[in-house]
Amino acid sequence: MPPHPAPAAEPPALLHLHPPLRTRSTALTVLAVIASVYTLHWASALFIPLLLGLIFSYALSPAVDRLQRWHVPRAIGAALLLLLALGGLGLTAYASMDDAAALVESLPDAAQRLRLSMRVDHGAPENAIGKVQRAATRLELAAEESGAAAPAAGRGVTRVQIEKRHFDIKDYLWSGTLGLAGCIGQASIVCFIAYFLMVTGDGFRRKVVRIAGPTFSRRKVTVQVLDEINGQIQRYLLVQALTSVLVGVATWLAFLWLGLDRAAVWGVAAAVLNGVPYLGSIVVSSGAALVGFLQFGTMAPALLVGAASLTIHTLSGNLLTPWLAGRASRINPFVIFVGVLAWGWLWGVWGLLLGAPLLMALKAVCDRVDDLRALGELLGD
Repeated sequence: MPPHPAPAAEPPALLHLHPPLRTRSTALTVLAVIASVYTLHWASALFIPLLLGLIFSYALSPAVDRLQRWHVPRAIGAALLLLLALGGLGLTAYASMDDAAALVESLPDAAQRLRLSMRVDHGAPENAIGKVQRAATRLELAAEESGAAAPAAGRGVTRVQIEKRHFDIKDYLWSGTLGLAGCIGQASIVCFIAYFLMVTGDGFRRKVVRIAGPTFSRRKVTVQVLDEINGQIQRYLLVQALTSVLVGVATWLAFLWLGLDRAAVWGVAAAVLNGVPYLGSIVVSSGAALVGFLQFGTMAPALLVGAASLTIHTLSGNLLTPWLAGRASRINPFVIFVGVLAWGWLWGVWGLLLGAPLLMALKAVCDRVDDLRALGELLGD
């Protein structure tokens, strides 16, 4: 009898992963995130002044506490500090107003000279881009000539001519007045929010701890979160203020040494825009290079001015600021970059300024809540 064939080997059993994923809860989470983003964008006029006032209260609260220890009432101390801060900002703006206006007036001339310098020289060999540009110019001129020589409209056809609206100085003044009034109103709201938060002191914080829960553990976690948020934001503001002053002084001295006009105005601009991560340095460097080209007339000194400004901001952002902060925030630099861009997309310039403190607060909350520890690990360094 022939031997029986050996039984075929059975295929190995497939392993299935069963992740603890709940589709319904995930869908609800995504919908909640979308609704939150829409609400933040829709109510930006409410949230931005509120957060700015909160940031200012964090910055000035230590000084108010010290004045209170010197037997100065919190209401009087908070009012004095706000008046001093607003007075300092007003004096700085008034002192640099003339130079800033002259600088803004020179920007169109700088852009025009830069555009003229980038045109192809007639004596030099023309490249492909220059040929395409010259052909496009000839086509445009031919279209204009044909339009000018077009026959008159036939009988029974109404000719329509569009006229540009004449410039009216009254409309310009009215719109400018409304914009200025809106800015003053928003600044007043921010000042009032900061004032009331400084006057209440720890009263609002005690209320948050009280409503956090009846158990001692939940209240303890709430106190730890509030302490960490308070410490990180105050440390961040202190480091930003110190580095902004150093960047402004270094920019002023560097531009003064290079011979750039209105170096003091550029120093103030560098100090103010240093609070905008990543983008502030690009704005100052490119603007200074453009004005340097207008002043010196050649590209080499203009590039030297832009390189000096970019070097100062790079050293400040990559060496000085991390050394002063000492990894206190424990947030990944890539996360900060993406988060700042996201908040800038959501709230514009104010989002760029508030992005880093909001990420610090989010990180502090995620590190203390069990359900959000994965997000805190993702945000961490």
